Amino acid sequence: MPSALTGCAFRRSAKGRSAKALVLIALASLVGCSTVGPDYVRPKTELPAQWQQAASHANARLSAQRWWTIYNDPVLDRLIDESLAHNADLEQAIARVDEARALLGVTRADQFPEVTAGAVHGRSRISEVGPEPLPPGTKREDNLNRVTLNVAYEVDLWGRYRRATEAARAELLASRAAQDAVRLALTALVAQGYYALVGLDAQVEITQRTIATRRAALDLQRLRLQAGTVSEFDLRQTEAELAAAQALLPTLERARTQQQNALAVLLGRSPRAIVEQQIPRNAVVALPPIVVPAGLPSDLLERRPDIQEAEQTLVGANARIGVARAAYFPSIVLTGVLGSESAALSDLFSGPAGIWQLAASVTQPIFNAGRIKSQVRAASARQRQALAQYRLAIQNAFRDVQDALAAQSAARTQFDAEAQRVSALEQALKLARLRYDNGVASLLDVLDAERNLLTAELNRVDALRAQRAAVADTVKALGGGWDAAVANTAATAPTPPSSAQSGAKG
Repeated sequence: MPSALTGCAFRRSAKGRSAKALVLIALASLVGCSTVGPDYVRPKTELPAQWQQAASHANARLSAQRWWTIYNDPVLDRLIDESLAHNADLEQAIARVDEARALLGVTRADQFPEVTAGAVHGRSRISEVGPEPLPPGTKREDNLNRVTLNVAYEVDLWGRYRRATEAARAELLASRAAQDAVRLALTALVAQGYYALVGLDAQVEITQRTIATRRAALDLQRLRLQAGTVSEFDLRQTEAELAAAQALLPTLERARTQQQNALAVLLGRSPRAIVEQQIPRNAVVALPPIVVPAGLPSDLLERRPDIQEAEQTLVGANARIGVARAAYFPSIVLTGVLGSESAALSDLFSGPAGIWQLAASVTQPIFNAGRIKSQVRAASARQRQALAQYRLAIQNAFRDVQDALAAQSAARTQFDAEAQRVSALEQALKLARLRYDNGVASLLDVLDAERNLLTAELNRVDALRAQRAAVADTVKALGGGWDAAVANTAATAPTPPSSAQSGAKG
């Protein structure tokens, strides 16, 4: 009976140990599937369903990759292609993406075992007169040959390396979004710089034409003075107006040179090309009106690269909290060695020379003066910073769109007004000259009309430049182009351009 009881107790003890082992294995499996730290959830943001301003007509489709084709300018197309191929800022952004991709590979490698191979060949000799005498027959010289295959693996029970990989992947996506932001900003700057250069060409041409007209008027006034039909006062007034136009020309030419140099840098041209090569451009300044749809759904802002970058930065910061919290838990490292070791090189790969070793080590933080706690707090603080930056990016995006739509509308209105003003002043100048030739008006009336016309023509060119710049700003604010499905809120029937727009010349 005692033996039977003992056997029963033994069987129960064995069953208990087996049950405990199964429970521990199940718990380890569950822990292995868990990941420390909060999972990312996109913050809720209250978005409007539609923009307040609505365009009367718009392009139904515009490729985000080549949005600048809306200008229908082949010269601009070539310049932007050149900038995308050679711009230094874009090259830096591409290199940062490559760096982030490589860092992701480095971080992801921590989730897998590390296998290394090692080989040792050594020869040693011990002293006969050391602190302890050598036993009789001890060899003073010895050889050692060893070849091993080493394996080390840290079990990612708490998901530290999975969180680190999640953060690195988010940082890669953020760098890609930053590259897209640089690309979008670059194309917008090239388009704006190109049309600023075209506008300065037109202003220089207008000023040169005005100078030629006033020089001819001055020659006529000299003849009239010799004939006694005008006074010297009229002659000096004509000279002053000619000098005013001549003083304006160097300022415009300097601005044109500076604009050309700035555009050459955006194109990524070499120092020699900046100095020697001219920027090609179309001679025609006026083009049909360009309208971007204002009634796009607000979810289009999700395609803005800066918002994508801010969100991925938030994802990475959120994952870093898990990396920091995982330091609270034990670290389990498995190591193994398999190889051969012998004194004679000829016996290195023989059966008796085989060696192996398996080991498991567990490290649990006990006391570190609050280092881990501080690291978790720092990671949480960085996550809150990224969250605030993400919300700010959305706020700035909506502000940019509203500002760009308002600027676009104002620029079109201003151009129409300036074009009408030029048309009216051209007629006024004709009437002033006619009245002056008939002795009804004074020379001051003619000079005032000429001065006003010159100012109006320069303003009209600048208004056209501002209109094109506003289009680029609007496309940039909306994160690029759109397609017909996105632009379903814009009216499809185009409104014909006004007479002032269609007849404007630069």
